[in-house]
Amino acid sequence: MGIERNIYSDLPIPPGEYLAEVLKEKGINQAEIAQRMGRPPQAINEIIAGRKAVTPDTALQLERALGVPAHIWTSLEARFQLIKARQLEMQQLREESPLLNEIPYKILCQMGFVKKTRNIVDKIRELHSFFGVSALSNLKEVRAYDSAFRCARRRNASPYALIAWLICAEKSAQQTSTQSYDKGLLFSCVPRLRELTQETPPVFEPKLKELLANCGIALVLMPHFPKTYAYGAAGWLSQDKAFIIMSFRGSWADIFWFSLFHELAHIYLHKSSQLYIDDGTVNPEIQAKEEEADRFAANKLIPQIDYQEFVNSSSFTIESIQHLARQIGIAPGIVVGRLQHDRHLRQDSLLNALRERYKWK
Repeated sequence: MGIERNIYSDLPIPPGEYLAEVLKEKGINQAEIAQRMGRPPQAINEIIAGRKAVTPDTALQLERALGVPAHIWTSLEARFQLIKARQLEMQQLREESPLLNEIPYKILCQMGFVKKTRNIVDKIRELHSFFGVSALSNLKEVRAYDSAFRCARRRNASPYALIAWLICAEKSAQQTSTQSYDKGLLFSCVPRLRELTQETPPVFEPKLKELLANCGIALVLMPHFPKTYAYGAAGWLSQDKAFIIMSFRGSWADIFWFSLFHELAHIYLHKSSQLYIDDGTVNPEIQAKEEEADRFAANKLIPQIDYQEFVNSSSFTIESIQHLARQIGIAPGIVVGRLQHDRHLRQDSLLNALRERYKWK
């Protein structure tokens, strides 16, 4: 028989099986080869049984004693260990399969981030590549996504779905060209941002993205991912480039704009490595910053002096609300939403007709 023939298989065959064949062919027993190699018989027995690895030193000894090149032994050992590792990997991949229920694989596929497949193991592998981890459970250890796990615990959401949503948006933000962040320019753009609230999404979307890009902020409008419950998020890609993610969750225009200004507040007021996720709840760990962002959003959308004078008048009619909206350059539905939030109007008020619902593509 040829000593360099391929004995490869999908089964983890230890090189010791080949050693046993060579010894039989040459008429040498285990005790004799142990003597020739200067090794204990027990060591040879363990190699043949697959309990002991063929090290480079052992491979060289076998080469001298049996005439089989050392690289044959090391190759057989490497393949044996690789097949065992792949079997273990397959087991681990199958154990991760329940997490597929937490991740919107179909949406990621439609967006082109993962390949279409029905094979569970292939899906897990695709997600490993997408998330950049060797196991989905390792996401818990990635510091950048601590906020996602905190938000998920508060809302009984899926941290994996939320992280997938964030990664998709961050990848898009990275491809968005912006100027260097300019805090002063952002502040001066507030009146123009208010004006955009009076336009429809197809009209204001390109204008909004361009306006913020000039300020150094990449705006990404994202579809809602199931089990995320997020309205928006804000963070930094670099020292000079921020990003804001806005979800299509819900359709109320006033909620969209309040959430956007809330995220702008985090960029304007809280420049740091912190990732801020707005899921409609107050995070106790950063409660002060969230409340500050809420006040910023409320007061920049409707200046506090104008709002307080209007509330003091107690004249909440369609005409008065539209007049205030024209005066400060904002959609009247935002005024109604603020009044409802502050409990000056009931949710079922007839004035709710002024609140607009967006239809997102």
